[in-house]
Amino acid sequence: MSFVWASKKPKEGVATLYESNITLNKSASSHFDHAYSVLLGLDIDSKKVAVKPISKDASQIGTIPSEKRHKITVKPSYARVCNKKFMREIAELASIDLSDNKSFKFKTNWSSEDDALIIDLNQPEV
Repeated sequence: MSFVWASKKPKEGVATLYESNITLNKSASSHFDHAYSVLLGLDIDSKKVAVKPISKDASQIGTIPSEKRHKITVKPSYARVCNKKFMREIAELASIDLSDNKSFKFKTNWSSEDDALIIDLNQPEV
């Protein structure tokens, strides 16, 4: 027999979008283990979201304005970034309804070029 043994770690990063936050699975959150905060960005043309980690040193230097930095909570099995205003912008861009505790999952990938996790709103997780 040819068994393929299952891994307990998910291979693909997945972001779950809620009305008030983005929750990243363990695979996606691994890029934020040492993040002090994050930058959130939207590419309207390509319908992509970027979550870029900011180190404590970069945060303390003050080159990134405090109003651009967002708190990230990193736990052993997930990470979460909360921002209702940003989530409304994402919902509008992706034409999804996040009200009434609805959520949507999208694939993610790490961009070395941007040093950020990219959530592709064109690739819903099924």
